[in-house]
Amino acid sequence: MKKLLIFSLLLTTSLVSLAQDKEDEEEVKKGFKKENLFLGGSLQLSFSNNFTALGISPYFGYSINRFVDVAASVGVNYISQRDNISLDDRYRQTTYGPGAFVRLFPVKFLFAQVQYEHNFIKQTYKYPNTFNLPDEKNNVDVNSVLVGGGFAGGRDRYNKSFYYFSVMWDVSRLPNSPYTDNQNRAVPVIRAGYNIALFQ
Repeated sequence: MKKLLIFSLLLTTSLVSLAQDKEDEEEVKKGFKKENLFLGGSLQLSFSNNFTALGISPYFGYSINRFVDVAASVGVNYISQRDNISLDDRYRQTTYGPGAFVRLFPVKFLFAQVQYEHNFIKQTYKYPNTFNLPDEKNNVDVNSVLVGGGFAGGRDRYNKSFYYFSVMWDVSRLPNSPYTDNQNRAVPVIRAGYNIALFQ
């Protein structure tokens, strides 16, 4: 019995050692790996008492290693706000533009994310009907820096296709940011989407 126990321990140790060596060999591979390419997209929903935002943001990226993903993205968002300056007025804007993000995975199912966006914005302000004034229209552009985190379901070392859910805030809070309310307070940017490994 004692010999069987010792043999089992030695066999288990050998198998673990071989598996570790294989993992180390995989880690040593350097250079571009097409199996690290991925694409995906997210849906956005932000809201408060008098503010609603909807959007879509596809992206294309690369996993630098199992802890860090980088990607380039584009986004299109629509925002509606009421009682912006006075009672019964309406504010609408359509936002589009490029961006890029970094995701850090301290564990396989949780991530922190920093995302930069340059947004081109078309704005329309509708006065209350009692004012009898024409709509105001304006075009602006603004940078946003979104910071937050999320959950990645189904992701592990060998499976880079996963669904995710994230919550972020625009920490720059610049005037005309599509992620602030009429008092320039950052509102939560809630996104859900799917990440697809291309050549895994």
